[in-house]
Amino acid sequence: MTEIPEHLRKRAEAARKKAEEAKAGAGADDAAAAGSSDAGDTGAGATSAGDSKIPAHLLERSRAAKARKAGGAEASEGEGGGVATIAPPGGAVATAGPPPAATGPGGHTQRLLTVVKSGSIQDVKATPVDKVHVWPHLLAIELLASLVMTVFLLIFSIFVNAPLLELANPNSTPNPSKAPWYFLGLQELLTMFHPMVAGVTVPGMGIFLLILAPYMDKNPSNKPEDRKFAISLFTLFLMFWAVLVIVGSFFRGEGFNFNPPWSGGLFFDL
Repeated sequence: MTEIPEHLRKRAEAARKKAEEAKAGAGADDAAAAGSSDAGDTGAGATSAGDSKIPAHLLERSRAAKARKAGGAEASEGEGGGVATIAPPGGAVATAGPPPAATGPGGHTQRLLTVVKSGSIQDVKATPVDKVHVWPHLLAIELLASLVMTVFLLIFSIFVNAPLLELANPNSTPNPSKAPWYFLGLQELLTMFHPMVAGVTVPGMGIFLLILAPYMDKNPSNKPEDRKFAISLFTLFLMFWAVLVIVGSFFRGEGFNFNPPWSGGLFFDL
């Protein structure tokens, strides 16, 4: 069952008390008018206001109403010769009653909460929040990921040898002489452009575009279909660098000349 808010319950009680007071006041006015008219007909009008239990303002109101009624009756007799007034259709004469209380459709009194939906006055559903607590949820996931990576590196080092090469001999330079794989992209650019362009301009432009990416695409969504610009920019940068590394690793032979691996052999040590 829906819990009624405190402020709405107090407002309904105040409205109910006000309607009961208005109804009680209207009943007292009618009783005072009837009592005063009966007292005037039987000759009890000589009773002083101090001896009567009826308040003085009610007696004055009753006398004024009786005087208006008597004056209206004399005017109607003088004009129409005692002809009765025409009643409205239905045979009932409209009489003034107490002010109507607050009612709903069809004259039925209804409480406020029976016509107001619960969703408009209180939140019935919890709003999902796209957040996660750092402790213990996030740190537990990070610890698990680090343990999995440690186990993978341990098993990989058991089955794949990575021996150190012999000491460098300045009198015997290997041919081809290649940088580590993570620098082969820059070495490949040096074969195509001037060192200033290959070592400063092109990498600087790529890093600058990646810095501006969050300011050009401010969409907070984590779905790939909603982040087409950011994903396209990062994919372009990643594929550009991956192609340079692959060409420098497998398609460069002696003298760092272009050499397909299926014709001249593989000049790359893992």
